[in-house]
Amino acid sequence: MKAAVSYGAGQPLVVEEVAIDAPSRGEVAVQVGACAICQSDLHYLSGAWPGKPFPVICGHEVAGTVVGVGRSVAGVREGDRVIVSLIRNLGTCEPCLAGHPSHGYCRAGHPYLCEATLPLDREERFANGDGARVHQGLKVGGFAEQILVHPSQLAAIPADMPLEEASLLACGVLTGYGAVFNSAKMRPGASVAVIGIGGVGINCLQAAVIGDAETVIAIDVVPEKFALAQALGATHTLNAKETPVVEAVMEITDGFGVDYAFVAAGSGAAIEQGSEILAKLGCLVVAALPPAGVTAQIQPRFLVNKNQSMLGTKMGSARLSHDIPILIEHYRAGRLKLGALIAERYPLDRINDAIESAGQGAAARNVIAFASQ
Repeated sequence: MKAAVSYGAGQPLVVEEVAIDAPSRGEVAVQVGACAICQSDLHYLSGAWPGKPFPVICGHEVAGTVVGVGRSVAGVREGDRVIVSLIRNLGTCEPCLAGHPSHGYCRAGHPYLCEATLPLDREERFANGDGARVHQGLKVGGFAEQILVHPSQLAAIPADMPLEEASLLACGVLTGYGAVFNSAKMRPGASVAVIGIGGVGINCLQAAVIGDAETVIAIDVVPEKFALAQALGATHTLNAKETPVVEAVMEITDGFGVDYAFVAAGSGAAIEQGSEILAKLGCLVVAALPPAGVTAQIQPRFLVNKNQSMLGTKMGSARLSHDIPILIEHYRAGRLKLGALIAERYPLDRINDAIESAGQGAAARNVIAFASQ
């Protein structure tokens, strides 16, 4: 089979033949139909997260078809159409098995914080033509025609759902939606600002609209993103390069500030800006995963004097079995727009073009479409 392999930070990916092991006990093989390109892939491939192993196959927003099931796997059959996420729900780490009330994350309903390891994590399952083992990036390795994953990383999708659109559910949509509904628990009628209208931010925006926010302000430095933001329900757009954002937000909100600020840009300045536009009782949610070394300066007196809160949200604090069916329901009802998020579809042999385009910042999502779908 073919895969796009990175042999070092900042280097072009090499599309080549690789071998993959058969699924072992507790593993599932998935034929990849589509894999969207996420900012996290760009961070990994550029070297923004030091210490990540190479050679590697990245890609973690996957939709495809189950083609192999290992021993002791229940609830998954060959032919199932699924999305594949990096979220696992093992419940086998020591705190979970001991029933620890604070650190048994999976069993306490926080699978996105699972820290257990699998043979998949210790034993590389891909090998290139020279026999050298290749790392499976971010527990998925979706820039390949086939992958091996744990069954808890799967969520079923309808047989008639296009795989290119379904792939977006696996990370960007899930994170943005979950930031609004799972982490912030946004109330209807609220005022919302989204800083960074990329793959996560545009879905924070969609979720705020689905949740009946009254005011939804889209903030970015790339004006080409604003047409899509408006089409998906933004009531206001602000170009942070041209407009004093804090003053503009205060004017829009009659001097109060926003009830919720979702930061989906991986910069310290964006986080600082989010804290400055909050109203009393406001909530700042950091949904982006910045590169290593990024810091932000927050004035604690605002948190105290205005009774504000600040949250992080990993993968939208999502549970696949709970959130994916809800997202599919919104999609089927026309409330969640997926096709509109796809800027361009690329074959695997043009993946470097897709990555270059994604790195320029204007595309909500570029998708690698595999012939196998």
